[in-house]
Amino acid sequence: MYIFVRFQPAATVIRVLTRFMASATLALATEGGTDVAASSTGVASLAGHAAGTSFYDKLNSRWHERALQLFMVVVLGHWGEHLAQAVQIFVMGWPRPEANGILGLWYPWLIKSETLHYGYAIVMLIGIWVLRKGFTGKALMWWNIALVIQFWHHFEHFLLIYQATTHHNFWHKPVPFSILQLFFPRVELHLFYNTVVFIPMVIGMYYHMFPAAGEPVQQCTCAWHPRQAAAANA
Repeated sequence: MYIFVRFQPAATVIRVLTRFMASATLALATEGGTDVAASSTGVASLAGHAAGTSFYDKLNSRWHERALQLFMVVVLGHWGEHLAQAVQIFVMGWPRPEANGILGLWYPWLIKSETLHYGYAIVMLIGIWVLRKGFTGKALMWWNIALVIQFWHHFEHFLLIYQATTHHNFWHKPVPFSILQLFFPRVELHLFYNTVVFIPMVIGMYYHMFPAAGEPVQQCTCAWHPRQAAAANA
């Protein structure tokens, strides 16, 4: 039995996205000096005494390491789908309509659904945004770069699902088209999108796990050598 997720009128979706971005912008504007100043108590102590007790605060302090690990499972799973699709097309020579990745071998209708692709894009956007507060210094800079790129990636998918939902394709195309899809094939384009989002995420996590001397002290336990990191910032 096929499971179809029908979106309500596009105005509802737009309102949800507008509210999300408004709250994100407000948080950025008021965040200001949220980076914790260097302290001689050490990273492990900071992780045990987080600045706040809300679920959001815990995600970015004592639970940050585990949350990032779970988030990366989702990211790498999606990467596996895109890489499998690329292998099917460019190595195995499958026709593009039949190259549906791993899940598509059993559920081709699911891979062709814009709902799945948009769902992943919004999960990625929310995940990067929610976990960004736990980053500091260079790690935060690179994580923010990934956030900006993913927002555009998400917008492209929003255009696709809007067209699929309203049955009104832009630019008189026979199927839903995003903006850059006017210039590049869809498979290559979204493989590129996922690459340019993933690279700054990896760089950000590297600086997060191996913070340089002088970087603001983290409230989480993600650093591989937390005592050394704390000593370097003392």
